[in-house]
Amino acid sequence: MLGAGILIALLLAAVAVSLSVGARATDPAVVLAALLDPGSLGSGSVDAVVVRELRVPRTVIGLLAGAALGVAGVVMQGVTRNPIADPGLLGVTAGSSFAVVLGIALAGVTSVVELAAFALVGALAAATVIALVAASARVGSSPALLVVAGSAVTAALSSLTTLVLLGDPETLERYRFWTVGSLTGRDLDAALALAPLVVLGLVGAVLVSRALDALALGDDVARGLGFRLLPTRAAAIAVIVVLAGTATALAGPIVFVGLVGAHAARALVGGGHAVRVPVAAVAGAALVLVADVLGRLVVPPGELEAGIVVAVLGAPLLIALVRSRRGVTA
Repeated sequence: MLGAGILIALLLAAVAVSLSVGARATDPAVVLAALLDPGSLGSGSVDAVVVRELRVPRTVIGLLAGAALGVAGVVMQGVTRNPIADPGLLGVTAGSSFAVVLGIALAGVTSVVELAAFALVGALAAATVIALVAASARVGSSPALLVVAGSAVTAALSSLTTLVLLGDPETLERYRFWTVGSLTGRDLDAALALAPLVVLGLVGAVLVSRALDALALGDDVARGLGFRLLPTRAAAIAVIVVLAGTATALAGPIVFVGLVGAHAARALVGGGHAVRVPVAAVAGAALVLVADVLGRLVVPPGELEAGIVVAVLGAPLLIALVRSRRGVTA
């Protein structure tokens, strides 16, 4: 549990730094005053505006999106029994992205709440397609085939997304900033409006934890313990849809957070999925916030989006897992 405690301390430090660091550095005492008593900084204080209206929303969004993706990675690796599974693996992120592109191109969607609605519908549609493919091909008996089906859906939806973007330069201009994964340009009201969905997904992940523990022992053992495989996998995919779809709407299609969060939880606490879920939530949130802070510091006075930094940090882990016999067979 020492590792989990260190991880929580890292998250708290990341929150503090996220509120203090940027193109305009802010003293921690000023940050605290801006949060608790902005009037003490004077009317129209620039520091109060920067902290309350810019950094607080992006910090909250980083916490929500990171936690959601981290837990989605745990559930996805549990249901597929694949140690390199990530929310993009089953086509959920690709479905969300395609739906968002359609929303921008056809309906002129701009607000985060509207984007969330399209992202969730797209994630659900992608998951439904995968479920139908799985059912028709009897994939339920082989999680590996479920991964293949998800990869095929991802490739198809990515191609359709590119087709729409190439035919509509205005949509491409709006989409290109969102698609790299950024915590800016969103307000706190939108984040708070989507927070209940993240909480719902986290609760759902805890509820399916025992079933995922049984699935880890094999389908036959899970059946012997009284778990029905189809409803269990359907519930797990529903949790992934809610978590990944909401996170994608909030911060764009950030990759590798689920991979890192799940493996951090396994390394720190091991045990069953119920124990891994909260640790993965903390790990995912910490990773996204640290990436966002690093993005602010790398190319001052400009910024690198959090999604780019996470990709740079997560790619070596994926390569190491693929090269590791233990990682591939876990």
